[in-house]
Amino acid sequence: MLDVSVSYNRYKFLGYEFLTWLWFAIEKDQDNIRKLEQELTSLEIGNRIVLENRKKDAVESITIKGDDAGLEEGILALKKGAGVTEINLSYKAGDQEWRFTIKAESLNILSLKPPYTGPIESQEDLEGAVLEKIYLYDRAIQLTDNLFKQFIKLRVSDDWNKKIVPRVKKWIYA
Repeated sequence: MLDVSVSYNRYKFLGYEFLTWLWFAIEKDQDNIRKLEQELTSLEIGNRIVLENRKKDAVESITIKGDDAGLEEGILALKKGAGVTEINLSYKAGDQEWRFTIKAESLNILSLKPPYTGPIESQEDLEGAVLEKIYLYDRAIQLTDNLFKQFIKLRVSDDWNKKIVPRVKKWIYA
């Protein structure tokens, strides 16, 4: 059995590949994403994406921020060999919207903002409001889990090198 730190360092590339694939899937493969979530209205890149390019002793970090920021610099960074280390997502289902960030190294979800649930008007509403918040948080976590499961299934399949990687490269270099 591998030591935790050895495993972490050996397999942390999966997080970078996952977020890079997720960006590709959001841009070019929404049909597969919709299969994972029946109520999905849209899944979009939010207002922040961070990329890192490691070359020998240097680390180049590119952060793109802003609600209407263009992602051209991010594509250019991908062309240079960078990987996505953080991605902010906007997830809409019906009339509800979640915003959250996923970190590649740990797959942690940060800054999760679930849909607004309305004010709590009485003490009796408190339990229902807590349960509703838990449900809303769980929806974002389940979406992330399902996306990662889909990625892992693709990553270990024969289609990864034959179909997926060429499509991602075509997207990057188009």
